[in-house]
Amino acid sequence: MKTPAALDSKGARRAARAIDALRRGWPISVEDDGAALNLLPVETTDLGSHLSQLSHVTLLISSSRADTLKLLNQRAAADPALPVQLSLPGPVSAAEIIAIVDPVLDMQYPMKGPFRSETLSHPEAAKAAMELVRHGGLLPAFLIVDEPAEDRLQTADAAAYADSNALVISAHAKLPVAANALAHIYGFRSEADSTDHIALVVGKRDDTTPVVRLHSECLTGDVLGSLKCDCGPQLHAALAQMGEANWGVLLYLRQEGRGIGLINKLRAYALQDQGFDTVDANQRLGFAIDARDFSIAARMLELLAIPQIKLMTNNPEKVDGLEGCGISVEERLSVKIAANPHNEFYLDTKRDRTGHQL
Repeated sequence: MKTPAALDSKGARRAARAIDALRRGWPISVEDDGAALNLLPVETTDLGSHLSQLSHVTLLISSSRADTLKLLNQRAAADPALPVQLSLPGPVSAAEIIAIVDPVLDMQYPMKGPFRSETLSHPEAAKAAMELVRHGGLLPAFLIVDEPAEDRLQTADAAAYADSNALVISAHAKLPVAANALAHIYGFRSEADSTDHIALVVGKRDDTTPVVRLHSECLTGDVLGSLKCDCGPQLHAALAQMGEANWGVLLYLRQEGRGIGLINKLRAYALQDQGFDTVDANQRLGFAIDARDFSIAARMLELLAIPQIKLMTNNPEKVDGLEGCGISVEERLSVKIAANPHNEFYLDTKRDRTGHQL
């Protein structure tokens, strides 16, 4: 007899396979009360080959996107997080579909429709599918089709994937860094989806409480030196502070763009160019303001046998997230970075709308 943990693990793996399928533009089917909702991801599917065969088109979009389009979700009173189902009379081109689902194109294509919202046929399956496509870093939008996919998921699989923190340490080596030549790097891999995370232990470990920084991957800031955010300066300031402490740990999490992925972060940048702040940009794309999972960082600390830390962050949610997973945060250490003309509004938004503190 399989234990609940084993069942959850199988569900997480099914969800991981479905996320991989979505990135490749393949169909998925999600079961809800014995019936299946059959879906194609709008962003990665060859829409042209499918639209030519349809007399009408049915789309599934996020509730926030529907709100932008001034559409009513009939089930919003029961659950405002539910997606919205749209019916479009054919013929419809791939370009028209993309214009409906991608908010970056709203100024280019301000007039959309006609279309109407329908009663959501499989609400729990639709909700689970939206979570999967978000985990895949794709626009939260689907084409609803009749033909089922080869593999079927259960609605609970998306939750099992989100709750899975089955990390293992896959590699460990010495890595002298500029902050301190005495440093070790640990590579963590998720058993569910093979996502890699990194921990850098800086200095000689002892019985004192380490200085720790949770740093979400930021290609534009960490590598390219973007002036739009403060990620790169925060990273280097944290490493420098660890070099001055007895020892420290950098947890480098593969959660680009506060968990929405690199491509969607670039879309958010494009929306910011149109005048939206970082919070509104994420929401217009159909994502949470902050979609990161700090339980992953807590699990990394557990595997490193570090139960108590001094956390370098301006974000109280990181403190709450770690403490909620059993990590004791002895002290919060502010990270003070000078603003520049390109990120001043961004830093003000983090302070005023997401509760960041110095």
